[in-house]
Amino acid sequence: MATATIQSGTINLLNTIIGAGILAMPYGLKSNGLAFGLLLIVWSALTSSFGLYLQTKVSKYTDQQTAVSFFSLSKLTYPSLSVVFDAAIAIKCFGVGISYLVIIGDLMPKIVEALASGAADQWWNHRNTWISVFMIFVAPLSFLRKLDSLKYTSVVALFSVLYLICLVVFHYFFGEGSETSAPEIEWFGPISWRSTLRSFPIFVFAYTCHQNMFAIINELAIDANAGSKTRQSNHVIRNAIATACVSYTIVAVSGYLTFGSAVNGNIITMYPKNSMSSLVGRLCIVVMVALSFPLQCHPCRGSLNHVVYFIVEKFKRDPMISEEHDALIEDDSGADNSFVSTTPMEGAYDTAGHDPIVVPLTSRNFYYITTGIVVFSYLIAISITSLEHVLALVGSTGSTSISFVLPGLFGYLLIKPKPGQPATILEQFCKYGGLCLCLWGLLVMVVCLSATLFLGATH
Repeated sequence: MATATIQSGTINLLNTIIGAGILAMPYGLKSNGLAFGLLLIVWSALTSSFGLYLQTKVSKYTDQQTAVSFFSLSKLTYPSLSVVFDAAIAIKCFGVGISYLVIIGDLMPKIVEALASGAADQWWNHRNTWISVFMIFVAPLSFLRKLDSLKYTSVVALFSVLYLICLVVFHYFFGEGSETSAPEIEWFGPISWRSTLRSFPIFVFAYTCHQNMFAIINELAIDANAGSKTRQSNHVIRNAIATACVSYTIVAVSGYLTFGSAVNGNIITMYPKNSMSSLVGRLCIVVMVALSFPLQCHPCRGSLNHVVYFIVEKFKRDPMISEEHDALIEDDSGADNSFVSTTPMEGAYDTAGHDPIVVPLTSRNFYYITTGIVVFSYLIAISITSLEHVLALVGSTGSTSISFVLPGLFGYLLIKPKPGQPATILEQFCKYGGLCLCLWGLLVMVVCLSATLFLGATH
């Protein structure tokens, strides 16, 4: 049932990486200087890609080759902490999904106002109207079972990103929209430790996509020409990270050189509001974040299913209920086995017959959890207008854990030589490199949390 290819995996991973954060890249250079800012972009790309690479390496250490997850790996290392890991993933993905809806609600009224004059109290100028309209189209996509099914919507989203890149480059070369003839540029940097810490989360979270990496690995089809899953996964990582890094660099440099120290945290707002090219650019942002919502719903659903399973098992005390529950898992009659679960949820036990290292997801739970994510995301999005500091806190903990701490920790604990054979140089590098990545993640968590709490940085 695994049908994904290197191309579809790259498209989905790239769309997971590139979000509205690309608009803040010029501001990142403003806060750090051109040379030092570019160094942070490249460094963040390297650390993120190493985390993805470690996920590929450690996925081979579980027998569930088509259903690998943070949950299944935690069962091999720290079983009692598996619920903590999944809770962090679920909260992070849920929060980011809400932020996408908030962005839609903020931008669409401005787009409509620029296109058609009318009273401000008209229904088409209300943020909740547009959140509701887009949810009608986005909600069905959230019920797709396989991540590979989202490759076509990801292509549309990436075309929106391409337009944004072209827009920023066009304004730089032709000078349209620039209010200063000689923008003030800091060529080297860093400017100050305070400005660096305030902007640091921009670069750290720019490449967060690790929550969907295991899903991509699970869905990759073994192909004689493309090679093993490991080989294909490495190609996906290389293609996605390299493309994202180049995209961030182009937008960052072009936007910063256009406006210099006058640039703000959203480059699209720097261009003329009534310009048709700028209006299309804003619409591209809306399309991009709307089509990215299902990519956040996918891992959130799998992690919530793990959390629910843990809670049920934790508070279950009746032996008869326990036996009936275990029998249900083994039979899995309520599960839909017509698809390969991408956030490992098929009922599978380890060889010793202990607790399942992959939690089953019945069709009933699939629809219940997905409906809950969609409904609560919608209700929260229409109730509040700003999630900046909340997302910064969630991103500092959840994104950092997913991107650095967990891949590094699993790499250090699980990567080992075959029995009776000495460790290779690559195995030693991955093992101790994983430890360094884990420590780096903890440092990043402290720095980003401190920047959020004391310096007012936002996600």
